[in-house]
Amino acid sequence: MHSTHLLLEEPIRMASILEPSKPSFFPAMTKIVGTLGSKSRSLEVISACLKAGMSVARFDFSWGDVDYHQETLENLKAAIKSTKKFCAVMLDTVGPELQVVNKSEKAISLEADTLVVLTPDQEQEASSQLLPINFSNLSKAVKPGDTIFIGQYLFTGSETTSVWLEVAELKGDDVVCKIKNTATLTGSLFTLHISQIRVDLPTLTEADKSVISTWGVRNKIDFLSLSYTRHAEDVRQARKFLSKLGDLYQTQIFAKIENVEGLTHFDEILQEADGVILSRGNLGIDLPPEKVFLFQKAAVYKCNMAGKPAVVTRVVDSMTDNLRPTRAEATDVANAILDGSDAILLGAETLRGLYPVETISIVGRICYEAEKVFNQDLYFKKTVKYVGEPMTHLESIASSAVRAAIKVKASVIICFTSSGQAARLIAKYRPTMPVLSVVIPRLKTNQLRWSFSGAFEARQSLIVRGLFPMLADPRHPAESTSATNESVLKVALDHGKASGLIKSHDRVVVCQKVGDASVVKIIELED
Repeated sequence: MHSTHLLLEEPIRMASILEPSKPSFFPAMTKIVGTLGSKSRSLEVISACLKAGMSVARFDFSWGDVDYHQETLENLKAAIKSTKKFCAVMLDTVGPELQVVNKSEKAISLEADTLVVLTPDQEQEASSQLLPINFSNLSKAVKPGDTIFIGQYLFTGSETTSVWLEVAELKGDDVVCKIKNTATLTGSLFTLHISQIRVDLPTLTEADKSVISTWGVRNKIDFLSLSYTRHAEDVRQARKFLSKLGDLYQTQIFAKIENVEGLTHFDEILQEADGVILSRGNLGIDLPPEKVFLFQKAAVYKCNMAGKPAVVTRVVDSMTDNLRPTRAEATDVANAILDGSDAILLGAETLRGLYPVETISIVGRICYEAEKVFNQDLYFKKTVKYVGEPMTHLESIASSAVRAAIKVKASVIICFTSSGQAARLIAKYRPTMPVLSVVIPRLKTNQLRWSFSGAFEARQSLIVRGLFPMLADPRHPAESTSATNESVLKVALDHGKASGLIKSHDRVVVCQKVGDASVVKIIELED
């Protein structure tokens, strides 16, 4: 039997493994969220990250002050202008995160089988025998035998930079712990995680609210990543808070699921949130290791069926210090895509990693290869069955557009939208071709001044798999005569051609409103 006939399992051909990966304008349909920080805040590095495929920039406020992040953001804005690449902004809250405070920033060595005391007295100096923490009620929350993890940038799984403690005894407000592994903690802040114990702190802290109402408002953030979301009420409270802050009523809230409590209330949280971030760093500690993949598959499936973006974190930790991911990590990225994830979030890898640009590029290439073998046919049938009948008008149009595009082998789907909803619904059915979402701005007023909507809607599609936004000229209304629609369509087609997405004689599926009706049409391009 010749090797060209050797099938692993349809649709994966052994021969396709030997084909070189092709570079293209849209390297992958999956989106990449990059965390900007010490190694990725210069104009040059951010520009390279955008060119490599980053479409959302995450600002993590668990370290760095407002001025530091503002400086980074100004560089991002300059990079967007120079590269002409769209990029959205995500503010990541600290939330009820427990931290060890190490004011002197000296390295702390901890020896296995010795004891260390966790104390709420933050005036004390951190040492191998004593670790001051920012939570006064720890002794009330834990009992002997409980597990506590401490590490920098959360837990890499590396035994030498994270420490595993077992509560030995409680002495007043202090907690005496037995050290289970030898490790060295370096830096000023270490995160402390108590396995499967509820911490009685608000999800949106006063410090978070202060940052959102100043930095967030000033920069009109597109996404709020709500750390340690534990209940649907957390999302409702955050939305209520944002609704009072000018333009931030449009900001989308992504619930970050980091512990068993968030997992227990996942369905209600998903209903309230605009998307979900599966924070596998913390979850991998709260859950037994053998259960993490089950949560990922179940959660991503639920997000897919609800048509809400699912973002997976902690995929290529080793690239913080290395130029290549491990074989296991490369497989992990691909499996996240085959599960149906919308985006991959890179944390320490781009924040303080030595190879931020290469990391984005490699993750993008792995996503691209996985998308080629994603079983779209099975996914489509599953989604249609889940939605059930009768379908809503919009759902029916979206699924028809995807079905038509696949049947005629269209190179792209073009969707005219003003709210972004129609484009997101098309993307929900995971077409094999990119969806060009042409966002038509709408004129609105607050009685004092006129402004156009559309920028938020366009940027917020940058976290949805397969969705690529472009802003139309505001002089072209979304619902209009066929003549003005034709001119907007020409702009979209020209953009597709310039991007290398569309060639002569290609077929294109167009989804648009004409009068009160929604229309799906197939056009064949001439020379």
